[in-house]
Amino acid sequence: MATIEHSEIVSAAPERVFALLRRVEDFADYSDLIERIEPLGDERYRWYVHALKMDWTFDVAVVEASAPTTLAWKSLSGVKNQGRYHLERVPEGTEVTLTLSYEIGSRLMEKAVNRAATPLVSKVSRQILERVEARLDNGD
Repeated sequence: MATIEHSEIVSAAPERVFALLRRVEDFADYSDLIERIEPLGDERYRWYVHALKMDWTFDVAVVEASAPTTLAWKSLSGVKNQGRYHLERVPEGTEVTLTLSYEIGSRLMEKAVNRAATPLVSKVSRQILERVEARLDNGD
């Protein structure tokens, strides 16, 4: 499995950041690549993503939600992946670290995706956290 990690500081308390990250279906509002997210019930969600000139659909389940420090998930279908947001209080607010691991069945395809995935995941993570911070600044 390939693993990508990205950290950002959000100028808000971990409790406020976690509350927004916990609303998984809102992630479609936080990134241009996430077309929509359908809640399936029982902490499961279907994600529709357009990235690397391809459409990706996968189901995920939230496997840990420990406010205000950890939100973790794993895929149930589609691209095999698992991820975790770890939130830590810092003087400037909250350091949010995303760790994302994924596996693509084809080695050739995985090599191509790996080259593009690291900057793409960093960009998407930054975009998500910037939009979360903007919502927090607007009183959400």
